[in-house]
Amino acid sequence: GSRTMSTYTVELLGPAPWGFRLQGGKDFNMPLAISRLTDIGKAAKAGVGVGDLVLSIDRVNTEEMNHLEAQNKIKACTGNLHLTLQSVSLYY
Repeated sequence: GSRTMSTYTVELLGPAPWGFRLQGGKDFNMPLAISRLTDIGKAAKAGVGVGDLVLSIDRVNTEEMNHLEAQNKIKACTGNLHLTLQSVSLYY
């Protein structure tokens, strides 16, 4: 199958809960990614997919963030949450 990678942005309307969980981070030597979604949560409704990479949180690049920093950045968000994500899809 061909592998396509596309970047997209979502803006989730505040306040929390946003309806997703993260995995990875600089301290895990893994890219930050969505590990879980709640079915009726804001992230799922916005089209976020499990396994999608989180490139930025509130327009701040996540490359140098460890897991806790990323979580705190999300927790600190009182208004809308702006995420840039990369979906990794497989087509056969």
